Amino acid sequence: MTLYKEHDLGTPARPGEATVEVEVDGHPVMVPEGTSVMRAAAMTGIDIPKLCATDSLEAFGSCRLCLVEIDGRRGTPASCTTPVSPGMKVRTQTPKLEKLRQGVMELYISDHPLDCLTCSANGDCELQDMSGVVGLRQVRYGYEGENHLDLAKDTSNPYFDFDASKCIACSRCVRACGEVQGTFALTIEGRGFESKVSAGAGELFMDSECVSCGACVQACPTATLQEKSVVELGMPTRSVLTTCAYCGVGCSFKAELRGDELVRMVPAKEGGANEGHSCVKGRFAFGYATHPDRVMSPMIRESIDDEWREVDWDTAIGYVADRMREIQAEHGVGSIGGITSSRTTNEEVYAVQKLVRGAFGNNNVDTCARVCHSPTGYGLKQTFGTSAGTQDFRSVAKSDVIVVIGANPTDGHPVFASRMKRRLREGAKLVVIDPRRIDLVRSPHIEAQHHLQLQPGTNVAIVNALAHVIVTEGLVDQSFVDERCEDFEKWAEFIARPENSPEITEAITGVPADQVRAAARLYATGGNAAIYYGLGVTEHSQGSTMVMGMANLAMATGNIGRDGVGVNPLRGQNNVQGSCDMGSFPHELSGYRHVSDDAVREIFETLWDRPIQPEPGLRIPNMFDAAVDGTFRALFVQGEDIAQSDPNTKHVMAALKSLDLLVVQDLFINETAKLAHVFLPGTSFLEKDGTFTNAERRINRVRPVMPPKTGKHEWQVACEIAQAMGFPMHYDHSREIMDEIAAVTPTFAGVSFEKLDKLGSVQWPCNDAAPEGTPIMHVDGFVRGKGKFVPTTFVPTEERSTRKFPLILTTGRILSQYNVGAQTRRTANVAWHPEDLLEIHPHDAEVRGISDGDEVSLASRVGETTLRAVLSDRMPVGVVYTTFHHPVTGANVVTTENSDWATNCPEYKVTAVQVGLRTPVMAK
Repeated sequence: MTLYKEHDLGTPARPGEATVEVEVDGHPVMVPEGTSVMRAAAMTGIDIPKLCATDSLEAFGSCRLCLVEIDGRRGTPASCTTPVSPGMKVRTQTPKLEKLRQGVMELYISDHPLDCLTCSANGDCELQDMSGVVGLRQVRYGYEGENHLDLAKDTSNPYFDFDASKCIACSRCVRACGEVQGTFALTIEGRGFESKVSAGAGELFMDSECVSCGACVQACPTATLQEKSVVELGMPTRSVLTTCAYCGVGCSFKAELRGDELVRMVPAKEGGANEGHSCVKGRFAFGYATHPDRVMSPMIRESIDDEWREVDWDTAIGYVADRMREIQAEHGVGSIGGITSSRTTNEEVYAVQKLVRGAFGNNNVDTCARVCHSPTGYGLKQTFGTSAGTQDFRSVAKSDVIVVIGANPTDGHPVFASRMKRRLREGAKLVVIDPRRIDLVRSPHIEAQHHLQLQPGTNVAIVNALAHVIVTEGLVDQSFVDERCEDFEKWAEFIARPENSPEITEAITGVPADQVRAAARLYATGGNAAIYYGLGVTEHSQGSTMVMGMANLAMATGNIGRDGVGVNPLRGQNNVQGSCDMGSFPHELSGYRHVSDDAVREIFETLWDRPIQPEPGLRIPNMFDAAVDGTFRALFVQGEDIAQSDPNTKHVMAALKSLDLLVVQDLFINETAKLAHVFLPGTSFLEKDGTFTNAERRINRVRPVMPPKTGKHEWQVACEIAQAMGFPMHYDHSREIMDEIAAVTPTFAGVSFEKLDKLGSVQWPCNDAAPEGTPIMHVDGFVRGKGKFVPTTFVPTEERSTRKFPLILTTGRILSQYNVGAQTRRTANVAWHPEDLLEIHPHDAEVRGISDGDEVSLASRVGETTLRAVLSDRMPVGVVYTTFHHPVTGANVVTTENSDWATNCPEYKVTAVQVGLRTPVMAK
């Protein structure tokens, strides 16, 4: 397609019915109350000239270019700041207005470089456009005297430049940083002629609080803020609408190209998840797709000690199929299996699980969601009846109380965090439950009412204490419970017991009882209350219990089934939700239906013409154990670096080395691929054609910006392996895979590429009952019928601090990096996070003789690694924290085999460790 330009209506939309009729240049239009004259005009097709106005920001009224005349009113008011009124008659084009606008534009141009023909924004500059629109033909003032033309350019940011000589001080970048992103890193410094955009007194952008989200670049109407890629490659000429392949927010982007070269990624205003916003990863960190480390051809070796040899696709696929059959012939049908990826499309995931069930003939398929959000699936299915979050992201705008548990949205889900911060600035109250003082506890213009800084591993004790207050203080929404839920009395008797009181649990959690009581009262009585949670909930030995505990809390207070409430998991990777939806678990087919259900199996058996085993297959941890034991012999790994991401790295490595055949499909030779016998090159999101499903169940189209550099789509590879093994599996296009998914999966019954192209996106369930999807779940009733209360007994983790390992390690993510870093480490994002660091409380550092920046050893009962220490009081004494983005650190070397009781999700968030000053090895 050509370059896709979204129409800018000048000012944001106002909610409500269109009840106010106005007339613009003789054209009548009905708009909601509070709509600006500028927007009303734009809705009739009349675009009033503007520079400081844009529909993503509140009106500012500084440029004076959008002046209009209104019958019965004196003067020429700014159309962006003037609301409509009934019967208003507006004139946007008169000789008086023409003269005024030309005068304003002359002043701008008289202090602006006249380098349009060589400027990187030539053809995409609003100042240039508006000069033409107002009919400016000459500038009377000349260019002598004071000006800003010699101001220095700031090139410190790796992704964009700031050329102050071209700044018109419209404040759009400043306002975008505050209103859209919520960081408030920019300001207008000085007054009058001395006014200029500043990232802090004397600071460069790279040294400021700027998080490089790109909102300022997006908002800038000139070349003042410009992507380096545009400066280098030139203005793009065509667009492809697609979806980001980083976190579970699922932002929509316009991939803008010049010829076949990707120039920039621009967030799409029509994106249901992001509505025109982005983060540093999605906006700028796409260069990994063309990184020289990327492997483009299949490779084979007999032993991991041999050198790789390149082969063609037919050879590689034939080799994999032959070896898989040989291994099964010798060791049995169940001796092989596969792992699907949460970084690939729904169609690619579906193809791999079909390969395992159809061609391998077993249910030995699992997904990386096992190690992150499998407790979400279990816990929400037990209580609500479906394995997914309850709301859409827009819902947070209606929340009065927001509870963030075990999540760090500003780092892990930054675009959603910006939505949340906007609501908090409007007055919503915030409760943060986390061992670490995350940025949301206190940052510009927001502060949490309560930070319950609990000890790692005590989540269930906290949620029980909150519920105890609600039950014993009569704060239950009894009418909701009576009408919509079951088993309440049994749960209420359990939760009211003294051992669940804040006073008793204080000794367990470390959180003062009065703080717990205040937070519980706020959640129960503060209006619409929503829970958002992350891996700090699920990656525990009681992850599933905690998810059920949060569901209990929401049901007891009636905070489910409408805007502004709910229980909402913040998924880590781009398609974690989709990989689960597609039947990647060994016990479930697509749509979360158990393999033991004869009727469900019959649907697939009829379509595939192949029997499906009724018994669940092996989970990932079971595969590793069986590999070490010698009964599991071959593994197909789709797009996951399990040797870096899974816990107890030594055990994982031992399992992988035990395999007769390890097949890895990925972009790079990662830690897992170093142990592989076959490497099958994968495709980046820029080459994929399919769908991702984000954390709010939103199914987004992923459209190819370029053809697969490897020559094959990943789903084609799975199909060809299956066919080589004797299982007929063929599609001509990925849309046919989605059609099959829709045919066999009730929640996807109404989904098709055609519908997604028409609507933009839909949230499942999408079927005859909800043909355009379901933004809010459980509105009139729960999926399971009635919501089920489940007693949630607190069981302490077996992982506890000891004299030898007196500290507790917990882990998390950082804004600039993603997962195991395979993608982001191959971009300029390393400028912000070149290594994993260990945050340690100053008290714990002092008693160990550790200073800020020292190299330290981090040891647990299963392993040891080395990294640099950073002194920080974000954690309580006795708790340390690190990230896991760099394989050289290998944080999971120290994490243990402990896991969630119901799902085997690893207990990453609680590891007993010791930290010591590393003594350099002296040369002999």
